[in-house]
Amino acid sequence: MLISHNGKAPVIHPSAFIAPTATICGDVTIGPHCRVMHGASIIAEGGRIEFGEHGIVFENAVVRSTASHFATIGNFCLIGPNAHVVGCSVEDEVFIATGAAIFHSARLGKGAEVRVHAVVHLHTRIEPGAVVPVGWVAVGNPARLFSPDRHEEIWEIQKPLNFPLSVYGFDRPQATMEKITRRLSENLGTHIDDTVIQKR
Repeated sequence: MLISHNGKAPVIHPSAFIAPTATICGDVTIGPHCRVMHGASIIAEGGRIEFGEHGIVFENAVVRSTASHFATIGNFCLIGPNAHVVGCSVEDEVFIATGAAIFHSARLGKGAEVRVHAVVHLHTRIEPGAVVPVGWVAVGNPARLFSPDRHEEIWEIQKPLNFPLSVYGFDRPQATMEKITRRLSENLGTHIDDTVIQKR
């Protein structure tokens, strides 16, 4: 399904395939020979999303952008089922496996691999050809890799990145769930005026 949001409609290359149950919303460009499979959602929340050629987005994956975090996916990239990719830069030939999560302002270099259920955190830089192992967490610039049981070490690097400020606009001491959800509700409320352009 193609949906116009905030006056911006998706642009789909004629050679691309969008499954009938996939959703493409807002300022999204899908390049040649891309394939967006069933249940996948590509949602531009104020910032654009651009796919190069031969991009694959498997079932139920989510690619999102925000007004301050655009998303670019290079050529020959694969985003696995149930992955979550938001507001980041993915260079060519990157593999993002099932259930992986890539957060705001991350950058994945050419040929990088983020394996099953791995996490690339906010503002993290993955070097070209680097691998984030199954279930591990990458954090920092340059990225440091941690097994998930090393939370305190992860937190030491993650805390100064101030996720609530970068993502929700509230400094950590003021970032109550009430404030966050009120702001998100207002921002997401702009979808009330969305228009379905085409069911594919």
